[in-house]
Amino acid sequence: MSNLDPSIAARLKRNAAGLVPAVVQEYTTGEVLMVAWMNDEALHRTLTTGRATYYSRSRDTIWVKGETSGHHQYVRSVSLDCDGDALLVRVDQVGAACHTGERTCFHTHLPVEQPREQEGPTMTAASPSGDRP
Repeated sequence: MSNLDPSIAARLKRNAAGLVPAVVQEYTTGEVLMVAWMNDEALHRTLTTGRATYYSRSRDTIWVKGETSGHHQYVRSVSLDCDGDALLVRVDQVGAACHTGERTCFHTHLPVEQPREQEGPTMTAASPSGDRP
């Protein structure tokens, strides 16, 4: 049983395991640090303690970032996306965010082929569904 505010819990769209992905971003720079998972209790603890708390799928338990590594995340804000199926957690990161010791989990860059004729972005009106073509 979770202590998460029922009005927040009602807005969440969880996966089959009862989890919601959380994109974690450095508050001051906007750098994306990691993606983790939260269940209702992890989100409740994050919101009430100011410490980033996640659900470990591999260990099947809740954990506080930095509990063992000392690389803490102090939460500045949490936002729910428009569909209720993802969270944005903005933090002050102390130390590395990645379990490998890297600053961010997104340190492996992949090659992207550019089109021959590179054009600038074009702005088009959104479709009635809100999607862009």
